[in-house]
Amino acid sequence: MRSTRKPIRIRLGVVIAAAAMLVPLVAVAGSTAVSAAPVAAPGRLTNLDHLDFLRDEVTPPEQANHTTYDIADQPSLGVLWTYADARDGGTFERVGGGEYDPVTDTWGQGAFNADDVSRAAIVYLRHWQQFGAVSSRDTAFDLLRGLTYMQTASGPNAGNVVLWMQPDGTLNPSAEPVELPDPSDSGPSYWLARTVWALGEGYAAFQVADPAFAGFLQDRMNLALDAVDRQVLNRYGTYQTVDGLERPAWLIADGADASAEAVYGLAAYVEATGDTRARADLQKLSEGIALMSAGDARSWPFGAIQPWALSRSVWHSWGDQMSGALASASDVLQDSSLLATAVRQNALFTPHLLAGSGPDHSWQPGPTNRSQIAYGADATLQNLLAVAEESGEASFRDLAGFAGSWYFGNNPAGEPMYDPRTGVTFDGVEFDGNINRNSGAESAIHGQLSMLALDAHPIVAVAATAARQLNRVSWQLQEAEDGELFDAAEVVTPESPWTGEAEWSGGSYVELGPSGRVRHVVDLPVSGRYLLMPVFNRQQVPLTSVGTRGFVDRSPAPVVYQGGAGAQGVSEAPGYLDVGTSQLVQSVTAGVNSMSTHYVGDGTTAQLDAVLVQPEVEWLVVSGGGHSRALLHSFARQERSVTITVPGEGNVLVSSYDNRGRLTVRTWTSGEAVTVSVQPGGFTIVQR
Repeated sequence: MRSTRKPIRIRLGVVIAAAAMLVPLVAVAGSTAVSAAPVAAPGRLTNLDHLDFLRDEVTPPEQANHTTYDIADQPSLGVLWTYADARDGGTFERVGGGEYDPVTDTWGQGAFNADDVSRAAIVYLRHWQQFGAVSSRDTAFDLLRGLTYMQTASGPNAGNVVLWMQPDGTLNPSAEPVELPDPSDSGPSYWLARTVWALGEGYAAFQVADPAFAGFLQDRMNLALDAVDRQVLNRYGTYQTVDGLERPAWLIADGADASAEAVYGLAAYVEATGDTRARADLQKLSEGIALMSAGDARSWPFGAIQPWALSRSVWHSWGDQMSGALASASDVLQDSSLLATAVRQNALFTPHLLAGSGPDHSWQPGPTNRSQIAYGADATLQNLLAVAEESGEASFRDLAGFAGSWYFGNNPAGEPMYDPRTGVTFDGVEFDGNINRNSGAESAIHGQLSMLALDAHPIVAVAATAARQLNRVSWQLQEAEDGELFDAAEVVTPESPWTGEAEWSGGSYVELGPSGRVRHVVDLPVSGRYLLMPVFNRQQVPLTSVGTRGFVDRSPAPVVYQGGAGAQGVSEAPGYLDVGTSQLVQSVTAGVNSMSTHYVGDGTTAQLDAVLVQPEVEWLVVSGGGHSRALLHSFARQERSVTITVPGEGNVLVSSYDNRGRLTVRTWTSGEAVTVSVQPGGFTIVQR
């Protein structure tokens, strides 16, 4: 599995209690603004108190190849503790990563890390620029000095970054458990990409306020780009085969996700400087990210940009900043194709994500990890706002309200994940509603990045307070191994659910041979048309030699063929886990139904992981802050009409958007039961 820097440690916060002002809730299409009834907007949501609590200073010993700005006169550096574990009375204890050794006062990983120091610097930079806070400027200065100390300044690894630092300022290039690359400054990495992000935004902020410091940041940006050029972009224009698909070989750590964070920094830097080398790097990385877009309105991953070049199966919400980065790059590079790719994800995939279960940690490709963290919620919000800004389409700002509502209760726990009184963002929430009430650096950082964005977009902030889930109609996951097996059907539990490039959801799958079938009992929430989406292993056999056909009661769906995987190439396993789509030919009735999956083929065994039972039109209804909102998304090929309940008083504004996020019709109506149209592959937003 891909190396992720630290274990997921899930968390959450308290109800929003802030001063209010009255603003109209509006939806904008082009130059037209339509106002609904005034509602109470939250006061300032940004609160740096908890992030300030995580800050610290160190005076490191002399270490070869490491120095920073004005270290002789200012030997103390700004850093940030990695974790904050909840203690009694609503307090927190700052802790490092890995096992702690009290004798040496060291952690197996370290107390502070470059990933979090870089992103915290971005929070303070944006806070300074947005609110004019001198204290945030000073903190950003301190953190950028700490970050650049962790960057290797000379020697064979110059430009790369050591990830971990101990409490006394000693760098720890080889952490326990092991990070990749190891040593952590021996190759391209997420922390190198995030350093580029911080350096780019740092230079743009300080170029006028402190030209000398900005000049230093520019030198360090050039050092970082030297590392990117020699280790990553030296492969520009080359491709690697992944199960029959050609994927770009010039992404940082083979990640569109990592590369996107560097693109954010490069876009800010190029806009501020016009630097030709940086512009070329921005163009190359952006091009590679755009090539990771896959699927369409009905085919996995439904227009999303996939994060990892070495897998055709995986999508995850954490680090899913690719479409927002492409939107930013499109403006700087004047490249409309980048924006088109960004729009595609946010018009096709994101409404499905938001109407469904929300920013799940990962789909690989079944929803294997349905915990949710601020990193994923923030990425979704930032993407939508960036695409709205660059495209001019208000639909994406409308969607951003649903994304932001995750922090205030629209999540599996139904409770706030952020408290504006303290600045605490909890570490995450499991699908069963269990909240991890720790609040470490990553959660605090991305919570504040989201709050800064909401404070900059007060209408979106108003919409985000509608966060109490009233009704959700979306997909259901039926694990194959949980069904009743007939004839040539057998449960297989591999030694590990991770294949090297994807993951069997539930840890098992069912092998189906001729006459084999699996039966499930499903409780369908509404009557209508459904799609059956089998999750299966696409094998290196002729396309039609193996497949499955689904039924709900007697309503059949077309066969989903499961051959056709191409050459393995650099992929870890032959074939790949995939999601198929077939639509029931008849409408089925709400309530308890029998669903069965039957083998089809010439004798080649099918490998069925799960079945997603997907309403053709899905929706989410939320309320709060004196108003209700609904999001409907369609998988249909034709326009559909749906009646939903949107509680409350007053008129209802209905905005229907096509599969590119463009407004097709806007109407006013009244009553709690509202009949709305949804465009094929598009989405509709209802606001009361």
